[in-house]
Amino acid sequence: MKTHLWLLAVLGFGVTACAGDGASRVPASQPPLYPPAVFAHRVGTSEITVYWNCARPEPDVLRVEGVVQNTGGGSLQYAEVEIVSVDARDRTIASVGAPVRDAILQTNQISPFQLTLRTVGAETRIDLYYQYRAQTRLGLGVAQAYREQFRARDVCSESQHRVPKPQSGLPSFDAPLRQPNPHTDWATIVPRTGPFPTGTALSKDLDA
Repeated sequence: MKTHLWLLAVLGFGVTACAGDGASRVPASQPPLYPPAVFAHRVGTSEITVYWNCARPEPDVLRVEGVVQNTGGGSLQYAEVEIVSVDARDRTIASVGAPVRDAILQTNQISPFQLTLRTVGAETRIDLYYQYRAQTRLGLGVAQAYREQFRARDVCSESQHRVPKPQSGLPSFDAPLRQPNPHTDWATIVPRTGPFPTGTALSKDLDA
Protein backbone atom coordinates (compact mmCIF):
# COMPACT_ATOMS: atom_id res chain seq x y z
CA MET A 1 0.00 0.00 0.00
CA LYS A 2 2.80 2.42 0.85
CA THR A 3 4.52 1.58 -2.43
CA HIS A 4 1.29 2.29 -4.37
CA LEU A 5 0.82 5.67 -2.69
CA TRP A 6 4.47 6.57 -3.35
CA LEU A 7 4.07 5.81 -7.07
CA LEU A 8 0.92 7.96 -7.29
CA ALA A 9 2.73 10.87 -5.62
CA VAL A 10 5.67 10.60 -8.03
CA LEU A 11 3.35 10.47 -11.05
CA GLY A 12 1.36 13.47 -9.79
CA PHE A 13 4.52 15.49 -9.29
CA GLY A 14 5.72 14.60 -12.80
CA VAL A 15 2.44 15.75 -14.40
CA THR A 16 2.53 19.03 -12.48
CA ALA A 17 6.17 19.67 -13.37
CA CYS A 18 5.53 19.00 -17.06
CA ALA A 19 2.54 21.35 -17.10
CA GLY A 20 4.48 24.08 -15.34
CA ASP A 21 7.50 23.63 -17.61
CA GLY A 22 5.33 23.79 -20.71
CA ALA A 23 3.63 26.98 -19.55
CA SER A 24 6.94 28.67 -18.85
CA ARG A 25 8.09 28.04 -22.43
CA VAL A 26 5.00 29.69 -23.96
CA PRO A 27 5.46 33.48 -23.79
CA ALA A 28 2.41 35.61 -23.20
CA SER A 29 1.33 37.38 -26.37
CA GLN A 30 2.13 41.09 -26.25
CA PRO A 31 0.39 43.52 -28.60
CA PRO A 32 2.72 45.77 -30.62
CA LEU A 33 3.44 49.11 -29.02
CA TYR A 34 1.50 52.03 -30.52
CA PRO A 35 3.36 55.08 -29.15
CA PRO A 36 0.55 57.67 -29.54
CA ALA A 37 -1.61 55.58 -27.23
CA VAL A 38 1.09 55.34 -24.54
CA PHE A 39 2.95 58.66 -24.52
CA ALA A 40 1.71 62.22 -24.03
CA HIS A 41 4.38 64.12 -26.00
CA ARG A 42 6.13 63.80 -29.34
CA VAL A 43 8.41 65.68 -31.73
CA GLY A 44 10.17 64.56 -34.84
CA THR A 45 11.77 65.07 -38.21
CA SER A 46 11.20 63.48 -41.60
CA GLU A 47 13.30 60.53 -40.41
CA ILE A 48 12.61 60.00 -36.73
CA THR A 49 9.92 60.56 -34.10
CA VAL A 50 10.52 60.82 -30.35
CA TYR A 51 7.69 60.03 -27.90
CA TRP A 52 7.91 60.53 -24.13
CA ASN A 53 6.20 61.01 -20.77
CA CYS A 54 7.40 63.17 -17.88
CA ALA A 55 6.98 61.95 -14.31
CA ARG A 56 7.96 63.02 -10.80
CA PRO A 57 8.74 59.86 -8.81
CA GLU A 58 10.12 62.16 -6.08
CA PRO A 59 9.69 65.92 -5.53
CA ASP A 60 13.24 66.68 -6.65
CA VAL A 61 13.50 64.03 -9.37
CA LEU A 62 12.29 64.27 -12.96
CA ARG A 63 12.01 61.14 -15.07
CA VAL A 64 11.56 61.28 -18.83
CA GLU A 65 10.73 57.91 -20.33
CA GLY A 66 9.94 57.27 -23.97
CA VAL A 67 10.83 55.71 -27.29
CA VAL A 68 12.51 56.71 -30.51
CA GLN A 69 10.96 55.41 -33.73
CA ASN A 70 12.47 55.30 -37.20
CA THR A 71 9.57 56.69 -39.25
CA GLY A 72 11.45 57.72 -42.38
CA GLY A 73 12.67 54.48 -43.90
CA GLY A 74 16.15 53.07 -44.23
CA SER A 75 18.34 52.55 -41.20
CA LEU A 76 19.36 55.04 -38.52
CA GLN A 77 22.28 54.60 -36.14
CA TYR A 78 23.43 55.70 -32.71
CA ALA A 79 20.37 57.69 -31.65
CA GLU A 80 20.92 59.57 -28.38
CA VAL A 81 18.60 61.59 -26.17
CA GLU A 82 19.44 64.25 -23.58
CA ILE A 83 17.31 66.38 -21.24
CA VAL A 84 18.52 69.73 -19.94
CA SER A 85 17.07 71.86 -17.15
CA VAL A 86 17.15 75.61 -17.87
CA ASP A 87 16.69 78.60 -15.55
CA ALA A 88 14.94 81.93 -16.17
CA ARG A 89 18.09 83.36 -17.79
CA ASP A 90 18.24 80.50 -20.26
CA ARG A 91 21.26 78.99 -18.54
CA THR A 92 21.78 75.26 -18.20
CA ILE A 93 21.41 73.97 -14.64
CA ALA A 94 21.90 70.26 -15.18
CA SER A 95 21.65 67.66 -17.91
CA VAL A 96 21.64 63.92 -18.44
CA GLY A 97 21.77 61.93 -21.66
CA ALA A 98 22.07 58.40 -22.95
CA PRO A 99 21.83 56.39 -26.17
CA VAL A 100 18.65 54.49 -26.91
CA ARG A 101 18.71 50.74 -26.36
CA ASP A 102 19.34 49.74 -29.99
CA ALA A 103 22.37 51.00 -31.90
CA ILE A 104 20.66 50.52 -35.29
CA LEU A 105 17.01 51.30 -36.02
CA GLN A 106 15.39 49.82 -39.10
CA THR A 107 12.21 51.19 -40.69
CA ASN A 108 9.43 51.58 -38.09
CA GLN A 109 11.60 50.06 -35.37
CA ILE A 110 11.08 51.43 -31.86
CA SER A 111 13.79 51.72 -29.20
CA PRO A 112 13.21 52.84 -25.59
CA PHE A 113 15.09 55.27 -23.38
CA GLN A 114 14.80 56.51 -19.80
CA LEU A 115 16.46 59.59 -18.30
CA THR A 116 16.40 60.67 -14.66
CA LEU A 117 17.39 64.21 -13.69
CA ARG A 118 17.63 65.70 -10.19
CA THR A 119 16.06 69.15 -9.99
CA VAL A 120 16.84 72.03 -7.62
CA GLY A 121 13.74 74.23 -7.94
CA ALA A 122 15.26 76.96 -10.12
CA GLU A 123 14.22 75.34 -13.40
CA THR A 124 11.82 77.21 -15.66
CA ARG A 125 11.68 74.56 -18.36
CA ILE A 126 13.15 71.26 -19.55
CA ASP A 127 14.58 70.97 -23.06
CA LEU A 128 15.13 67.72 -24.93
CA TYR A 129 17.97 67.18 -27.39
CA TYR A 130 18.26 64.21 -29.71
CA GLN A 131 20.68 63.19 -32.40
CA TYR A 132 21.20 60.28 -34.75
CA ARG A 133 23.22 59.23 -37.77
CA ALA A 134 21.61 58.52 -41.12
CA GLN A 135 22.72 57.82 -44.68
CA THR A 136 21.82 59.32 -48.03
CA ARG A 137 22.19 57.36 -51.26
CA LEU A 138 24.42 58.96 -53.88
CA GLY A 139 23.85 56.32 -56.53
CA LEU A 140 25.83 53.32 -57.81
CA GLY A 141 25.75 51.74 -54.36
CA VAL A 142 27.48 54.71 -52.74
CA ALA A 143 26.05 56.16 -49.51
CA GLN A 144 27.11 59.15 -47.45
CA ALA A 145 26.64 59.21 -43.67
CA TYR A 146 25.58 62.37 -41.84
CA ARG A 147 24.55 63.29 -38.31
CA GLU A 148 21.37 65.17 -37.41
CA GLN A 149 20.88 67.06 -34.13
CA PHE A 150 17.70 68.70 -32.84
CA ARG A 151 16.23 70.37 -29.78
CA ALA A 152 12.67 70.56 -28.44
CA ARG A 153 11.90 73.27 -25.86
CA ASP A 154 9.80 72.93 -22.71
CA VAL A 155 9.15 69.23 -23.22
CA CYS A 156 7.32 68.63 -19.93
CA SER A 157 4.79 71.40 -20.52
CA GLU A 158 1.12 70.45 -20.24
CA SER A 159 0.39 72.27 -23.49
CA GLN A 160 3.46 71.75 -25.68
CA HIS A 161 4.30 68.86 -28.02
CA ARG A 162 1.14 67.00 -27.11
CA VAL A 163 0.08 63.85 -28.96
CA PRO A 164 -3.43 64.37 -30.41
CA LYS A 165 -6.02 62.12 -28.81
CA PRO A 166 -8.98 60.54 -30.65
CA GLN A 167 -12.23 62.49 -30.70
CA SER A 168 -15.85 61.36 -31.07
CA GLY A 169 -14.85 57.72 -30.76
CA LEU A 170 -12.84 57.79 -33.99
CA PRO A 171 -9.44 56.07 -34.16
CA SER A 172 -6.40 58.24 -33.65
CA PHE A 173 -4.31 58.95 -36.73
CA ASP A 174 -1.04 60.82 -36.86
CA ALA A 175 -1.84 64.49 -37.22
CA PRO A 176 -0.31 66.47 -40.10
CA LEU A 177 2.65 68.69 -39.37
CA ARG A 178 1.67 72.19 -38.36
CA GLN A 179 3.23 75.16 -40.12
CA PRO A 180 6.56 76.10 -38.51
CA ASN A 181 6.62 79.20 -36.33
CA PRO A 182 9.39 81.45 -37.68
CA HIS A 183 10.04 82.81 -34.19
CA THR A 184 10.59 79.48 -32.44
CA ASP A 185 11.02 76.69 -35.01
CA TRP A 186 14.04 75.71 -37.04
CA ALA A 187 16.21 78.24 -35.24
CA THR A 188 19.81 77.93 -34.15
CA ILE A 189 20.40 77.67 -30.43
CA VAL A 190 22.81 79.83 -28.52
CA PRO A 191 26.20 78.25 -27.80
CA ARG A 192 26.23 75.86 -24.86
CA THR A 193 28.50 73.19 -23.47
CA GLY A 194 27.59 69.53 -23.49
CA PRO A 195 27.53 66.49 -25.75
CA PHE A 196 25.52 68.30 -28.44
CA PRO A 197 27.51 70.95 -30.36
CA THR A 198 26.24 74.43 -31.10
CA GLY A 199 24.08 74.92 -34.15
CA THR A 200 21.54 72.29 -33.15
CA ALA A 201 18.24 72.98 -34.90
CA LEU A 202 14.94 73.11 -33.06
CA SER A 203 12.88 70.01 -33.67
CA LYS A 204 9.80 70.16 -35.84
CA ASP A 205 6.71 69.97 -33.63
CA LEU A 206 4.31 67.26 -34.74
CA ASP A 207 1.33 68.70 -32.87
CA ALA A 208 -1.71 69.61 -34.90
